[in-house]
Amino acid sequence: MTVGVELVTVGKILKPFGVRGQVRVQSLTDVPGRLEGLREVTIVTPSGSTLETKVIDVRSDGRSYLLRLAAFTTPEEARDYCGAWLQVAKREVPSLPEGHHYQFKLIGLTVVDDSGKEWGVLEEVLEKPGQDLFVVRGGGREILIPASRKWVIQVDIPGRTMTVRSVEELLMA
Repeated sequence: MTVGVELVTVGKILKPFGVRGQVRVQSLTDVPGRLEGLREVTIVTPSGSTLETKVIDVRSDGRSYLLRLAAFTTPEEARDYCGAWLQVAKREVPSLPEGHHYQFKLIGLTVVDDSGKEWGVLEEVLEKPGQDLFVVRGGGREILIPASRKWVIQVDIPGRTMTVRSVEELLMA
């Protein structure tokens, strides 16, 4: 990977596993087979330091993944990276079907209602059991919008906008 390449988070290192420096990783992607296909990753620690490494082996244990990375040969080395994010180059992210969008492409969109009134910026996606919620902040307020086609009218990634139903409709639901 090269300097200046945009990265996308696909997993989080939870803890060391075994005696050869493997790590248990939580998948943060909905793309089937995404972690199994990893060849190279950038590890980003909570403090911001980075480490590029090759992926030697990946296997699922049902609830998480076990990765063997070239950078770690002992559990002690791996332990220093607990809580770090596994990231890949944005260009390696596969395309989604029409009408579907990655969260990282939605974050930062300006949100307007169907009358053209600006609500703020989509800053976060809350993953809830029943339905995801878009967190829009602006003008000193925070608005939660259901992530459904019932409320989201249009997503314009190139134009960096999302159009939603008016707040009156949202509040009446």
